[in-house]
Amino acid sequence: MTSNTENAATGNTEIRPFRIAVSDADLNDLRERLTKARWPQHPSGEDWSRGVPTTYLRGLAEYWATGFDWRAQEAAINEIPQFITTIDGQDIHFLHVRSANPDAVPLILTHGWPSSFVEFLDVIEPLGADFHLVIPTLPGYGFSAPVADEGWGNLFRVAMAWAELMNRLGYEQYAVHGTDAGSGVSQILPMVAPGKVLGLHLTGTAPSLPFGPPIDTTGLDEADRHRAERFNQYQQDGIGYLHIQSTRPQTLGYGLNDSPIAQLAWIAEKFREWTDPASKLPEDAVGRDRLLTAVSIYWFTGAGASAAHALYEGMQVYRQMAAASQGQASPPPAARTAYAVFAGDDTIRSLVDPAGYAERWTEYDRGGHFPAMEVPDLLSADIKAFFLPG
Repeated sequence: MTSNTENAATGNTEIRPFRIAVSDADLNDLRERLTKARWPQHPSGEDWSRGVPTTYLRGLAEYWATGFDWRAQEAAINEIPQFITTIDGQDIHFLHVRSANPDAVPLILTHGWPSSFVEFLDVIEPLGADFHLVIPTLPGYGFSAPVADEGWGNLFRVAMAWAELMNRLGYEQYAVHGTDAGSGVSQILPMVAPGKVLGLHLTGTAPSLPFGPPIDTTGLDEADRHRAERFNQYQQDGIGYLHIQSTRPQTLGYGLNDSPIAQLAWIAEKFREWTDPASKLPEDAVGRDRLLTAVSIYWFTGAGASAAHALYEGMQVYRQMAAASQGQASPPPAARTAYAVFAGDDTIRSLVDPAGYAERWTEYDRGGHFPAMEVPDLLSADIKAFFLPG
């Protein structure tokens, strides 16, 4: 992947304009690899129980090679103001969309895995009238790759980088939204930037430790019992990806970095499993072009391997924190907090917010793990309702 000379690292606090510029050579290489793929047999036909079915993935890969218009997606993204700045030795890519409203609230939105800034493209318009939007890419993901050194999977380090980013942009106080790993970063931000965070809006928070014991469903209402049973099933047969990435990211990384088919399958499976349960296929939930835009950015930046390493490092810290806090009561959040729970989420209030500290808790019957892509209308309205009451 190549970009213009504006993007060269300078080693200072300068904020540099950025434009995506994937070379023709990289595009041709992708198409050649897709058309020359060696396909395995799939003994169970269209069944997803052993992973992504070959017939489905071949169709998606063929469209990626012959029907998907990367240049159109690239041009559309380049209409959005993009920048890179170096923080703690690491290049951080971000979108920065200032509202025409001078009194707009600054809002930083943080994605999770397997995602990037692309997750939030469809909420820019509905939020842009009321918020100055800052949408950074996690280190090791997208155009915040490659990573300069180890340790960027530590969400505390990322939160400190986000605090510095908002400081460089001149925002004294700001609202915060995060999902998945981005929820973790968001919850740490008010700790490392006291007095700066106006509030936390969170989605995609796990109800329990991914490698912990099954959730006890005793006493849960019907909706939460269903979420708990789904999470327990996920722990049993859907967590293989996390075992691999949290133990052997380098071994996995060879395949993700060398084969677009491997990268496509690795991400498409998660979109199928984690999006709205009413959606049969990933593109039913987020659209085929948006899905392939997200996967293409992983491919062109080589972020599949570095994102796996970020998860590896994050899980080491997560285990340490879980062990240290075992048996202790959850402390109150460091800022006023809201949760939005969508149809595909397993978030359970009695586990995530046992003391009832959350100021707002809203459950929806649509959407899933990627609400900004799946139901941008619902997510945008919920963010506005929390930060802009009345």
